[in-house]
Amino acid sequence: MKTEISSPDPQDNSVLSEWISMAELAGELGVSKDTLGRWHTQRIGPPRAKIGGRIWYRRQSVREWLREKEGSIL
Repeated sequence: MKTEISSPDPQDNSVLSEWISMAELAGELGVSKDTLGRWHTQRIGPPRAKIGGRIWYRRQSVREWLREKEGSIL
């Protein structure tokens, strides 16, 4: 199953416009936040950044990670 992560609005100049929260990513991928955390621990998940106690994923990095995972089972 391919998951499409929406592109940020080109008019949005917010510093976080190219980032997605852990909760948002979990919802878009149809997995739990615990699963994303487990993937991070196992080093099989998308790259992430922790800022101010919150976890963020760069949208482009998630797209690249999904392309790399095509055909594999997590």
